[in-house]
Amino acid sequence: MPTDYYSVLGVERGASETDIKRAYRGLARIYHPDVAEDKVAAETRFKEINEAYEVLSDPQKRQQYDRFGTVGNAAGPGSGFSSGDGISDIFDMFFGGARGGGGGQQRPAGPQRGSDLRYDLQITLEDAFRGVEREISFNHLGQCATCGGSGAKPGTLVTRCDRCGGTGAMRSVRQTPLGQFVTQTTCTKCGGEGTFVPTPCETCRGRGRVERSRTLTVKIPAGVDDGSRIRVSGSGEGGARGGPPGDLYVYLSIAPHRAFRRDGTDLYVDVPIGFAQAALGATLEVESLDGPTPLTIGPGTQTGSTFRVRGKGMPAVRGTVRGDLLATVHVSVPTKLTRRGRELLEEYATIENEHGDDRTFFDRVKDAFRPD
Repeated sequence: MPTDYYSVLGVERGASETDIKRAYRGLARIYHPDVAEDKVAAETRFKEINEAYEVLSDPQKRQQYDRFGTVGNAAGPGSGFSSGDGISDIFDMFFGGARGGGGGQQRPAGPQRGSDLRYDLQITLEDAFRGVEREISFNHLGQCATCGGSGAKPGTLVTRCDRCGGTGAMRSVRQTPLGQFVTQTTCTKCGGEGTFVPTPCETCRGRGRVERSRTLTVKIPAGVDDGSRIRVSGSGEGGARGGPPGDLYVYLSIAPHRAFRRDGTDLYVDVPIGFAQAALGATLEVESLDGPTPLTIGPGTQTGSTFRVRGKGMPAVRGTVRGDLLATVHVSVPTKLTRRGRELLEEYATIENEHGDDRTFFDRVKDAFRPD
């Protein structure tokens, strides 16, 4: 009785190519001889799965099978694997791309660039406003000065690994009913380097790099914001086998300020004012990062009002434009009054009452300076 290839893969007769490929991959993960526990039974089952997939993944063979129930000898046992993507994917999944009689060879590793380093640096808002230079110290792996990064004792040579022949990998070939399989593992003698150091450098012990402390000066431009990153080229880890060094990235954080809040290039500040200043208007001096700045408020200013002072914010990192300073005023009510001050306020309250306002003086003050 002809084999029902759809049943073998567990799909319906109208299944799409994607469904067939997905079913094949799922079964291969279970019944491939290299992963199954019962390898003898798995080989038989895996042959059936491959036979079914070879037919159903080929549009012409599938059409012939759907019409006549067979595809002649093309799909018989031992016909070999099809060239479909599914089988290629399965081989890659199990053997990492090394398959059938050849496989790729791992090349000897040459000079490699060193790793990048990160340094976190906190600065003040004043530092970010003016720009500053900071000296930082850190430990990193630098190229060994004794051997020049080769790892070999001066006067000796680095040789090709005799175990892997300089490929950095060990290969093994197995014959199975499904064909020839090649597996590849990292060489245990050279660790995948492809080279071996018979006489290691006494300073770095054959590693080619040593840990050392380094101090350098980082220039921080004016206008940097929290989270800004500064790249210092060539100041990272030393490269392996004489390779170039990596880079150092300095990540900036800005400490909270006692007076200012920042939003981009704008600065925000709270300014306390007196009752008389709010009622009569005044010219004040408000704090900014480059010194006291005059601010004029009009008569009847309400608490919570915000005034913009152009060009008194943060500088932009690129360009000459500066942000603004936004000053929010808050009326400060005195907790203690002098005798004369109380007399004057009571006189003011009397005048207001004569003009027909029945509210108490303190109610009117409260209402006058209540935020909108």
